[in-house]
Amino acid sequence: MVTEPQPRGNYPTPSSNPVFATILRWNAVLAAAIAVVGGVVGLLVVGWPGVWSALLGAVITLVFLGVTAASILIANRYTASPIYTTLFFVIVLGSWMVKFVLFIVLVLILRAQSWLDPTVLFFCIVAGVVGSLAIDVVVVARSRMPYVSDARPDRRG
Repeated sequence: MVTEPQPRGNYPTPSSNPVFATILRWNAVLAAAIAVVGGVVGLLVVGWPGVWSALLGAVITLVFLGVTAASILIANRYTASPIYTTLFFVIVLGSWMVKFVLFIVLVLILRAQSWLDPTVLFFCIVAGVVGSLAIDVVVVARSRMPYVSDARPDRRG
């Protein structure tokens, strides 16, 4: 359910905030489903390394996919004024860069761990990415946002 944005000071809350909050909630549900289903399948296929791999895949899904929506919500909160558009993009793009570097570091560290099954981990991460894309499409399609959501009419007389 999408609610109307509440105004903050002289600048209204961006109308995209409820959409990104909904995406964060559904990504948490997706991560829990990946942990349960991936853990059961991993246990049946390869044993306990499959369970740990599925749990780690769910955590990676939750953190990495949540960073995008969370960074936009944070940037919207601290850059309400149109003057701070550059700061908005610094926050969002900076979080993406940190996420990318952290992912590469995690892959390099985790690839040689004996307690992980790389196949289960891979499929859990792929399921998270595909599921998150589906969530994004459904939530945005149902959001009923106008094409120009935060525009103000020109008040010149």
